[in-house]
Amino acid sequence: MTQPAPADARPYHHGDLSRALVDAARRILETEGPAALSLRAVAREAGVSPAAPYHHFKDKSQLLEAVAHEGWVALDLALSAARAQAPDSRERMTGLGVAYIRFARDNPALYRVMYDCSRDKDSLPDQMREEGAYCQVRNTINERSGGQASAIDLELATIAAWCAGHGLAEMIGFKQFAPLKELLGGEEAFVRAVFEHLGMFAKLDQG
Repeated sequence: MTQPAPADARPYHHGDLSRALVDAARRILETEGPAALSLRAVAREAGVSPAAPYHHFKDKSQLLEAVAHEGWVALDLALSAARAQAPDSRERMTGLGVAYIRFARDNPALYRVMYDCSRDKDSLPDQMREEGAYCQVRNTINERSGGQASAIDLELATIAAWCAGHGLAEMIGFKQFAPLKELLGGEEAFVRAVFEHLGMFAKLDQG
């Protein structure tokens, strides 16, 4: 009687192994956290041999880069959808902020990996440039200015808006905000209110 091959000897047969491995890595990240992630764990989650991931990724770092790439693409899609649904540039800015916070809240481990893989790079991830997520914000700010903002003002305003979103994503779970969330009608109403108040001090200065 022929004995089944041991798990480590299984050949891999997969239509899109690279995608399956990235998807498996995302599942592990969100359910077990970054400490549980390894190429062996990803292979087990994807149902392939332990050697199979090495046909696509030389190490865990390269796999994380691929996961981060997918995260930026997903964020870009989320922001694009929010931007398309808003009737004007003011609503688009608020909608972008809400979509950003929602993405960070729904994908906490993926969100962390996206920034961890970008922090030491010489430039922003490709998915944030070339009409990607970062440009969604910059283009909307440019629309609000009527195309009158200088290049440096536009860049600084984009960085400020992005930092506001990132900061709120880091702080959204703070218990201290619970009474204000309740007063405003829930978390999303709280997020909208925060983004709607971003320009308040600039308006006061102008007055």
